[in-house]
Amino acid sequence: MLSVQDNEKLTRVGPGTPMGKLMREFWHPAVRADSIVAGGAPKPFRLLGEDLVAFRNADGSAGFMQRHCPHRCVSLALARNEGDGLRCIFHGWKFNSDGKVVDVPTEPEDRREAFAERVPVTTYPAREAGGIIWIYMGARKEPPNFFNFEFHHPPAASLVRCAIVHGNWLQGFEGQLDSAHLNFLHSSSVPKAPNDAGSMVAHDSAPQFQVIEQPYGFREAALRKMQDGSTYARIREVVLPYWSFIPGNHGEPRLVVVVTPIDDERSAHWYYYMSPFGPVPQWYIDQALRGAGPDHNDFAADRGDIGNTWHQDRAAMADGHFSGLLKNFVYEDFIIEESMGPIMDRSKEFLGSSDAIIVRTRRMLLKALEEHEQGKLPFGLDQKIDYRAIRSLSIRFPEGFDWRDIDPANPPEFNFEKDVAAAQG
Repeated sequence: MLSVQDNEKLTRVGPGTPMGKLMREFWHPAVRADSIVAGGAPKPFRLLGEDLVAFRNADGSAGFMQRHCPHRCVSLALARNEGDGLRCIFHGWKFNSDGKVVDVPTEPEDRREAFAERVPVTTYPAREAGGIIWIYMGARKEPPNFFNFEFHHPPAASLVRCAIVHGNWLQGFEGQLDSAHLNFLHSSSVPKAPNDAGSMVAHDSAPQFQVIEQPYGFREAALRKMQDGSTYARIREVVLPYWSFIPGNHGEPRLVVVVTPIDDERSAHWYYYMSPFGPVPQWYIDQALRGAGPDHNDFAADRGDIGNTWHQDRAAMADGHFSGLLKNFVYEDFIIEESMGPIMDRSKEFLGSSDAIIVRTRRMLLKALEEHEQGKLPFGLDQKIDYRAIRSLSIRFPEGFDWRDIDPANPPEFNFEKDVAAAQG
């Protein structure tokens, strides 16, 4: 468990907080790229406790600025998009995406330019990749290294969706780090991949965890023993502060999840249903969409809430469904997180061996906060990292083999069916 003080450090993300300052060192997913169009309506959103708007100029470039006009605090979500900036509909003040006030028609003409130069406007650098527009909200003149992940480049492709959850970012992220819950929470709902990996998870409900630390976070294996003595390994990459690369078998698609803080009590769960090998297969897209809402910007808006117990079906539980939560299987994660309360009190936990990765991650985050206060950039931002090479993998291997020797981009092949046939003569 954590002390109340450490829990506060890790969960509070607003301007000036320790975690808020650390988070602002990174590029963050902000909005889906197709949610704003050139010359179209500004899109209001919230990130790290700040109210912002996103918009596209006539040339297609994206802009991000404070949501409220610096004059009388009217929402710029109502502003006119004039192609080269936003004009507030209240008094006609106009702002461009570089943070400059370019017109203040309510001021005397001879003083407008000098007056405009004194008006403070918060804007942030933006870049587009992987179907998302990202922003840098830090104070450094030069933004840090970009997360140039594999799924930002062909032939890799992704279906990108987002869910807004009423829960602090850390409990969402820790839910992604928790491999042991696969055997229980998702036991009735996770769709079976073509090779039936779910049945291999079911063989062992107490995986052994092994970790290789990396500058950006760590590489982790959840190892489950099979009945024939082989091992099923789910090898995950964790890019801190909040990226989780969910394993998939070689040649198949997999999942990448990032949980960004909207504010202290809400989080955006970004889901990349991705394939490193080309277009995302239709069966995987169907699986992602089945039982989920149609809005890619908040696909789980219909999950319910505490007032209706998130539509849990007790009759289905009596018939054998483990959780009784019958919509898309990722809803189960969101509902569990919301049930903890907006900010869970980690001082009341009683942890076990299956929580080893969560404990490790908390320690790494706390250490990073301490070092950041001393001026050190967190999680490899001061190094050149090949983010494009980061890939997760699920694989089954025989006794005597070490998962640390596996290259996720070119894993060995093991034919267990052939081995069984040979053993039987």
